[in-house]
Amino acid sequence: MGKVKFGRITIDGRTFEHDIVVYPSGRIDRRRKEISKRKHGTSHRLDPEELKEYLKEDFDVLLVGTGIYGMLSLLPEAKELVKNREVIEKPTPEALELFEELRKEKRVLAIFHVTC
Repeated sequence: MGKVKFGRITIDGRTFEHDIVVYPSGRIDRRRKEISKRKHGTSHRLDPEELKEYLKEDFDVLLVGTGIYGMLSLLPEAKELVKNREVIEKPTPEALELFEELRKEKRVLAIFHVTC
């Protein structure tokens, strides 16, 4: 079972102190938030250019953990890239709980923001 607290997330027994992307295969990478930050001055807006970096594996659901306080948002232009897929945005604690359930039955691409 995953755990999250401000600045830290644990998934499958591995703890990370940075934003992560979890692919349907189970691979976990660091979120490339510098792409959005460079373009928007903040990493709290998930830009389509950044999202494209994560579209490496086929998935059914895009799950975005928006942070402990829900500060991260998926920009409308980014949503357009995945308009034929289910997209769920929730604060990270709720998203992590949902992730554990969803991945039992669906291919989930999850992006987790671990701070605000």
